[in-house]
Amino acid sequence: MNRPVRHIAIFVGVLVFALLAQATWVQFARNGELSNHEKNHRVTIARFAQPRGSIIVGGQPVTGSVATDGDLKYKRTFKDGAMYAPVTGFSSQGYGNTFLEGVNDKLLSGKDDRLFFQHTSDMLTGKKSGGGDVVTTIDPKAQKAAYEGLGKYKGAVVALDPRTGKILALASTPSYDPSLIAGQSAKDKAEWKKLQDDKDKPMNNRALRERFPPGSTFKILTAAAALEHGLVSDIDAKGDAPAPYQLPDSTTKIGNDIASAPCDKASLKTGLQWSCNNVFLDLAAKLGKDKMRETAEKFGFNSEVFTPVRASESLYPKKLDRPQTALTGMGQGSLDSTPLQIAMMTAGLANDGKVMKPYMVEELRGPDLSVLEKHQPEVMNQAVSAETAKKVQAMMENTAENGTGKKALIDGVTVGAKTGTAQHGVNNEKLPYAWFVSYAKQGDGSPVAVAVFIDPEGSGIDREEISGGGLAGPIAKKVMESVLKK
Repeated sequence: MNRPVRHIAIFVGVLVFALLAQATWVQFARNGELSNHEKNHRVTIARFAQPRGSIIVGGQPVTGSVATDGDLKYKRTFKDGAMYAPVTGFSSQGYGNTFLEGVNDKLLSGKDDRLFFQHTSDMLTGKKSGGGDVVTTIDPKAQKAAYEGLGKYKGAVVALDPRTGKILALASTPSYDPSLIAGQSAKDKAEWKKLQDDKDKPMNNRALRERFPPGSTFKILTAAAALEHGLVSDIDAKGDAPAPYQLPDSTTKIGNDIASAPCDKASLKTGLQWSCNNVFLDLAAKLGKDKMRETAEKFGFNSEVFTPVRASESLYPKKLDRPQTALTGMGQGSLDSTPLQIAMMTAGLANDGKVMKPYMVEELRGPDLSVLEKHQPEVMNQAVSAETAKKVQAMMENTAENGTGKKALIDGVTVGAKTGTAQHGVNNEKLPYAWFVSYAKQGDGSPVAVAVFIDPEGSGIDREEISGGGLAGPIAKKVMESVLKK
């Protein structure tokens, strides 16, 4: 064999060897990666080859599966889809999965490794395999009260059991029906585009993923910080904050919403009862940004929360000057919070200062109803002492009885409450946000704490009619009543 031919033969041999090596690498080393790749259509076919497991609310499934004519055999259905969308999310043949549908996709689709023995048994007995179930903590009556209470408004409601951290209600409006985007037909695609183009963003989860200035609801945390750090010990003692209040290092003076309220040099208790801005501006200014932020972080600010669905972190900024720090005392300035975080703050104070980690999944079950995983309540933080929390409770209960929180009162039940309105837009040019937080106590503690947020923009309501007590208070009351009646 002459030299050129020999060189060509060696080169071809090297190419053949490289091809065999690559084929071996793909077949064995990358087998798992390619088999489970999201763009491998066989993976998608397998995911929708059998009915999906159920998401359970109040002992009943709020999801199901229906047979289709395509190569994806089943698609998702939702009962009361719009009401439960902030909890379930969507499961779509064309657009993937979100929220509980996404977090628990492997279990619901039957691909979870914990179902191996179940599937092996099914194969031997000829039984059809299916997905497992997700049992939620959601109270159907509380969820309905929250969703229907929000009605035409953009907003959110979160209700917690302060003793355990169970999420009893999680509503966000406007909402959407996940059933309408569950397939991959032209109709599903048109509905998806419509949702993406909607200026009101019905697919946004306002309860978990959006942040807003909390307004005067944050005053209960400012009060707790002042008590915990020893700035105030007697909630009935006369204060020294003048009304109107001039921000430190500034010529800006801030007044109070009710001109006739007895806010000048008011006590902490009177300040919360009448929502006196001057009292809480002064407390935050005296405490300083570090002590205010320390208390806020103990309640959960500046941290992501997983329920197991991820909730955005609420922000108490690290860089604040003195006037900005004072503004956080009344829930304004550069302070932002999710409704979930405001509910956690309220629940923590109702639970004698102990903040429980919020969760919305009680247990995960196999197709045979065997329990694969059961959630145990976890303490997130002892945010403030029980003594501090009880003083804040006394002030919130006084505010409900004699102040701005009367809309939440329930006969025969001890209720603590705080209203809030928050500026919206540059120079407050848009309609202000309305907030309301409350808890109800019975016997051994508080079985429910609620945060209600409303954005009245576009609702046709006049600015003069907007108040936390007037708009959000009745919703909080209905949610609490639904839990108490159970």
